[in-house]
Amino acid sequence: MAKIVMKFGGTSVADLDRIRHVATLVKREVDLGNQVAVVVSAMAGETNKLVGWVRELSPLHDAREYDVVVASGEQVTAGLTAIALAAIGVNARSWLGWQMPLKTSAMHGAARIEAIEVEGMIESFKPKLINERLEQGQVAVVAGFQGVAPDNRITTLGRGGSDTSAVAVAAALQADRCDIYTDVDGVYTTDPRIVPKARRLEKIAFEEMLEMASLGAKVLQTRSVETAMVHRVPVRVLSTFDAGAGGTLLCDEDDIVEKKPVTGIAYSRDEAKITLHRISDQPGVAAAIFGPLADAGINVDMIVQNVSPDGRRTDLTFTCNRNELGRAMAAIEAAAPTIGYKDITSDAHVAKVSIIGIGMRAHPGVAQTMFRTLSEKGINIQVISTSEIKVSVLISEDYVELAVRALHSAYDLDGP
Repeated sequence: MAKIVMKFGGTSVADLDRIRHVATLVKREVDLGNQVAVVVSAMAGETNKLVGWVRELSPLHDAREYDVVVASGEQVTAGLTAIALAAIGVNARSWLGWQMPLKTSAMHGAARIEAIEVEGMIESFKPKLINERLEQGQVAVVAGFQGVAPDNRITTLGRGGSDTSAVAVAAALQADRCDIYTDVDGVYTTDPRIVPKARRLEKIAFEEMLEMASLGAKVLQTRSVETAMVHRVPVRVLSTFDAGAGGTLLCDEDDIVEKKPVTGIAYSRDEAKITLHRISDQPGVAAAIFGPLADAGINVDMIVQNVSPDGRRTDLTFTCNRNELGRAMAAIEAAAPTIGYKDITSDAHVAKVSIIGIGMRAHPGVAQTMFRTLSEKGINIQVISTSEIKVSVLISEDYVELAVRALHSAYDLDGP
């Protein structure tokens, strides 16, 4: 007998027929003798509708009331799923974030889980009652995406937060695995919509999945992968509509026998580039630039500074999310007297393409293959950033699909 957490995304519970189908998948695990907790998202489109209502009433709304409204989508799904399970003879009960309780920070709209503690430790998340119900054969249907702030008000975990809820519940319950059911049958070497020969991966290391999620892959939310990696929760990505397809297992690096140089190709079109021209090449200038950006809550990604030919003036380029370009430019321009640049330019027509693989640690020449491949296709590289298991380049948005296809073939990732 195993203890399993099953998470179902919005497309999996989009209507009553799909909720009934989800109930049959849960019943199958129960009939095998497993203890099951289910984490559900809001029905597809429901969160967008609720967010739209809030913004229509008041663009400058209270974030606490925003959470009250948007968290209701998961509450509806949890109740309906519990009802659907009861209708086919499965003992089930719904649980909301405040009932567990899943304690979070007070950052409404994008709260972070404060701590995950297993039963018998501090009170941040002690799932004693849920465990008792599971042992009695009852299925716990948990509303994802929501928790409770220190002042006992409801919070939400940000878009994709139900993935994080599921992994957190699995860690706290000390579950044998966490199954994430979605509308794809696993993690692929790249986006199959761009590369039809992309292959589904049977296994992927936590670190690789974290890089892929942060670099543009949409299969899992980044924070859910972080949580799984920290607490060593085995996670499977499966298709709700083809549950027998095999899926992809997220696991430790040591559990992967064949470590290819490159496991996958990720891309992001949500990039923008800002360049400050002729800034002083002296200590303190970088702090003067990135301090105001941090104060404005803007995440900076790739950074490159040109060599200063005269030792006095240089150019500095960085990237940020395209949706934050306007705020980033305003923050830099407001700090212009302190920074002292001659000119500032921006480009919102860029994209980031990345190669990821734990095998890079043992295989030299991986980056050189990337640069040669892009050069042969006539694609100019504007910025480069690297880590131990990834190389990212910034290119013109017009060449994203060409770059992804070429790199996928160059690293022998094409399937039959």
